[in-house]
Amino acid sequence: MFTLAHLDTPPPEAMKSQVLQMVVDYLSDISPVSLTPSNPLYPLYQYVVGFEVHRYLDSMEGAQAGKPGLIMALDADDPAVLHGFALYLPYVDDPDACALVYLAVQASHRRLGIGRAMVEAMVARYSHAEVACVAGKVPYFTALGFQPLTVRGPQVVMNTRPQASNGMVAVQDLQPIFQSKEVRQIHSYLVQQHGRKAMSDAEKKRDRLLDQMAQQAVHLIETYAAARRLH
Repeated sequence: MFTLAHLDTPPPEAMKSQVLQMVVDYLSDISPVSLTPSNPLYPLYQYVVGFEVHRYLDSMEGAQAGKPGLIMALDADDPAVLHGFALYLPYVDDPDACALVYLAVQASHRRLGIGRAMVEAMVARYSHAEVACVAGKVPYFTALGFQPLTVRGPQVVMNTRPQASNGMVAVQDLQPIFQSKEVRQIHSYLVQQHGRKAMSDAEKKRDRLLDQMAQQAVHLIETYAAARRLH
């Protein structure tokens, strides 16, 4: 069993650590890049996405418009244990709209309705909800009331309404993270560990994966649009 906690301010440090650990553990599930641990670039993306989430959690401080919201699924018997989280961004100028940024559930507690409960709690507060996911996750979000709208890179953009919000969200800019000294150090270490050719091959493999995912997203949207026309 689990209970939900809905936070508008940064979580306690112990809970924040569990959120960030889940990001590291389930990067393949939650990242739009969907790298697997076999790719030598995997540790670099673990750092980048982990740092991104870290910044989102820190930006929950204060009263600025559009600051992130966090829904946590806690163990019913031990509330200090995190079973899952949903991180979302309210639209700055649309009080009904939000965008789900990351959704993760501990592998040991999946298929228990935790993810569904967190998404439903978010939609109960923001009925005009958007999520961008890989094509393989579309059936999951369709079952939660989302419908495919368009393609964004390797992802399918889905919404609880037939159209996207016209508002703005305060997304983190990842370019400064990728250009940071820490990322350069991680990349240098990985080059030393695997060699330049292996790292170059890893980048090509990542790019091929992203192209494949983008094609899958386009195919899904085209198939969905054709099915709607038939009805």
